[in-house]
Amino acid sequence: MSAATSPSERRVSARIGAISESATLAVDAKAKALKAAGRPVIGFGAGEPDFPTPGYIVDAAVEACRNPKYHRYTPAGGLPELKAAIAEKTLRDSGYQVDVSQILVTNGGKQAIYEAFAAILDPGDEVIVPAPYWTTYPESIRLAGGVPVEVVADETTGYRVSVEQLEAARTERTKVVLFVSPSNPTGAVYSEADAEAIGRWAVEHDLWVLTDEIYEHLVYGDAKFTSLPAIVPELRDKCIVVNGVAKTYAMTGWRVGWIVGPKDVVKAATNLQSHATSNVSNVSQVAALAAVSGNLDAVAEMRTAFDRRRQTIVRMLNEIDGVLCPEPEGAFYAYPSVKALLGKEIRGRRPATSAELAALILDEAEVAVVPGEAFGTPGYLRLSYALGDDDLVEGVSRLQKLLGEAKA
Repeated sequence: MSAATSPSERRVSARIGAISESATLAVDAKAKALKAAGRPVIGFGAGEPDFPTPGYIVDAAVEACRNPKYHRYTPAGGLPELKAAIAEKTLRDSGYQVDVSQILVTNGGKQAIYEAFAAILDPGDEVIVPAPYWTTYPESIRLAGGVPVEVVADETTGYRVSVEQLEAARTERTKVVLFVSPSNPTGAVYSEADAEAIGRWAVEHDLWVLTDEIYEHLVYGDAKFTSLPAIVPELRDKCIVVNGVAKTYAMTGWRVGWIVGPKDVVKAATNLQSHATSNVSNVSQVAALAAVSGNLDAVAEMRTAFDRRRQTIVRMLNEIDGVLCPEPEGAFYAYPSVKALLGKEIRGRRPATSAELAALILDEAEVAVVPGEAFGTPGYLRLSYALGDDDLVEGVSRLQKLLGEAKA
């Protein structure tokens, strides 16, 4: 170790220094900065609905602001009335009956994911992470002391991993398998049979499962959402569900997520949160209460729009020579392969990686996309179609024009 990197002189801890920034948020921030500077950038980067939060949810928050009850500290684990509503919502939407003692309300899904891993991982424990993966998963695992073990799926399987792949990655250090359906970044949705097979494999090998259900209501066509602890009851004592209001109710900025899991794990995670952040903003919690207690009419309207955009973006991307885009069945992302374009000349440049291609696209077409490197699979791009129809068509039209110039 050189003197420049010795522990006594290191200004940032090795643990925190090893964490990279969120690639998706970085792309979104750059796109917004360019737009603020007057450039007509269209951003496909952030996974954020373009719809406003439904009015009845906003009204509940405004009323909460006026109520002195919510001007003070509340229980670190969440408002009791919100936890009760989350339990009812979990039964309604997943067929999974839980007690309020199994619920922790968190500052968004990211805090839920980190606290869940922190509560069950010891240093060196391995977590099987299907790739392509959302950028935050591996970083949360590492921050909690665990070791992410990637299992890669590609477009030939619809970005879904098999039990055989999971088994090949399992070692004596494996403690957790991550399960995400619908998926960010690919939009992949597992069938009930495939999900059940993975759940039963986890039970057979006494593994924990962390399942992220944040996109549960955003499925299209014949695809159906499946909640693992609902269809594999034997898994419930070693299963943690992460969810939140961000995607379903267009509430990304409100920062409310939650954990559902075994009581002892939830208690441990609550203890951690009591020291890290205390309670989630009471106003946001009241807004979340209105969201999960209400009907799903607004959600259905958004889903209809996302479905329309999904079909448009897939069709337009597949019209580009060298681009192959499977049809996503859930969430609001397209994840096309651009491997056939790498190394080709585009306006005097030959991008060798999808990261270089994404940079070229931003420079030449003023379109912001996230390269596959951010999701553990170089050679792909992620485009969120949670933006207005006109911007979507204009943005992909720019891609068609630019990438259509590619030549050997």
